[in-house]
Amino acid sequence: MARFEFKLPDIGEGVTEGEIVAWGDGVAVGARVELDQTLAEVMTDKATVTIPSPKAGVIVELGGKVGAVLPVGAVLLVIETEGAVAKAETPPVAAAVPVKPEPTPTVPVSAKPEPTPAVKVAAEPAIDRSAPSADGPSSTAAGTIPEELPGMQTREVVDAPEGTSSEKPLAAPATRKLARELGIDLTKVSGSGLHGRVTQEDVQKHAEQAVARAQIVKPPVAAASPVSISSAVVAGRPLEERIPLRGVRRTIFHQMARSKQTAAHFTFVEECNVTALKGLRERLRPLAEAEGVKLTFLPFIVKACAAALKRHPILNAAYDEVTDEIVVRYSYNIGVAAATDAGLMVPVVKGADTRSLLEVAREIQRLSNDAQAGKIARADLVGSTFTITSLGAAGGLFATPILNFPEVAILGVHQIKQKPVVLDGHIVIGDVMLLSLSFDHRIIDGHIGAAFAYEVIRYLENPDKLMLEMG
Repeated sequence: MARFEFKLPDIGEGVTEGEIVAWGDGVAVGARVELDQTLAEVMTDKATVTIPSPKAGVIVELGGKVGAVLPVGAVLLVIETEGAVAKAETPPVAAAVPVKPEPTPTVPVSAKPEPTPAVKVAAEPAIDRSAPSADGPSSTAAGTIPEELPGMQTREVVDAPEGTSSEKPLAAPATRKLARELGIDLTKVSGSGLHGRVTQEDVQKHAEQAVARAQIVKPPVAAASPVSISSAVVAGRPLEERIPLRGVRRTIFHQMARSKQTAAHFTFVEECNVTALKGLRERLRPLAEAEGVKLTFLPFIVKACAAALKRHPILNAAYDEVTDEIVVRYSYNIGVAAATDAGLMVPVVKGADTRSLLEVAREIQRLSNDAQAGKIARADLVGSTFTITSLGAAGGLFATPILNFPEVAILGVHQIKQKPVVLDGHIVIGDVMLLSLSFDHRIIDGHIGAAFAYEVIRYLENPDKLMLEMG
């Protein structure tokens, strides 16, 4: 018999760690696994991927419990196999789909990180795949949205010999910059990364804890014996419930905080009279349905944004934190935020400028179905250059969307309502929708953002012009 150490694979796209969302059915210490049997679902900041077994044998160790975050190269589990001594290896992940990456900053790695030792844990119970996962986003259950959400996040990995220490904590340049912006002393932050490396999540958590401590007000001491909040009940129900921050929700949690704390948000709001667009959609809808496609307003908005981005390319940019550069992209990959039971995901319509209206509608329908079913591929959740978020009929008056960082602009689409509008000097009833566009004010000046907004509005208010110029 031989022991085979199976290490967390390098999934690519700058991913340096993954969270164990769930162990596969029957995966436990002492259980036998077969070749290509699903071992685990692992979530990165890009998507959730399924990892198959490279060998058959009996599991003797697991590298962590559900919710554990392992660096790439750490031992995921140990399998006892028959035959000669098995060499530890890191095979490719079958579920990860290779895609052509967008310009992504890289940080030089000083040394290959040593794998963390496997931790022997009790057998995990079998996961019921028929029930919806509470851990999983379209932010993706088995795939993300993206959400994401998605981004050009990179981490600097620096190895230090065990037993040594340094007054200057280990941290990437982007992490040090975030700490300066938040007024955090890195020497007081506990690092959760390899060899005590301080990550951006560590800095954010430290800042949140500092705020929480400052807001705590000690209650007066009661004469009666203290009651534990966790055990106190009212009418047979607990006073509180603690939900582990895992999976897609954990990714959304940190990505939203990073975006809000990093980018200088400003939001521009304007009305858009979509009466003519509504009429065009009604005429085209039966033709689309004959092709098996549901035609909503979203494909028109995607095409309008792609056309407007060509006229204002700076809004199709991203910020590279490592090189301190603005990266302007000339591919138009529009992310479409979608709410799922697992959380918010951002599937991406690739090459939106070159697709027909029907093709965009069909792609949005496919991505939405895959996201809702938790089967969206990782390749469909990466590479966005601009994002649209819509609440549809529940869109309210307007909202201020948060950037899908490191993108520099996002469009919020809201409910269409009938309102009085002035047309040729006469007051008539029109179908009006509010658009709210958030921009990174560090990169986008106010008049540039407003010009882009009015360009989108012109296309939506004059859909014949959009159809005429459509790629």
